[in-house]
Amino acid sequence: MFYSLAGRPARNFQRPASSLVSNGALDKFLSDTLGSLSDSRTAQSASVEDGDKAYSLQLDVPGLAREQLDIGIEGDVVRIASKADAARTVKAAYRFPVEIDASASTAKLENGVLTLTLGKKVPVSTVTQLAIG
Repeated sequence: MFYSLAGRPARNFQRPASSLVSNGALDKFLSDTLGSLSDSRTAQSASVEDGDKAYSLQLDVPGLAREQLDIGIEGDVVRIASKADAARTVKAAYRFPVEIDASASTAKLENGVLTLTLGKKVPVSTVTQLAIG
């Protein structure tokens, strides 16, 4: 089961049987992307620390070069995957309690350990005051 960093089960990606039409491409994408979340080996080789302004995620990826890894940030989800020509396969996704600020994030690979510093996006209020006429 996939857990958020707060220790609560993350949102369920299963779809109600009657409300959505089956989409093979979407099912394959979700399976490929999220399937590694249940891999206990991946969960054991990763660690996450919650700082004031950023999260720090460390993932063991021995035998891989920086050119062989893809890192994607979309909202509160970070996906890490090895490219097709890589010596081994790595595929993981992590959901965080707040959105990640990609412009304030960095990645570093040293001695087989990928370290991501993931900046927390500061929520901006979109409240508009309405004048009473």
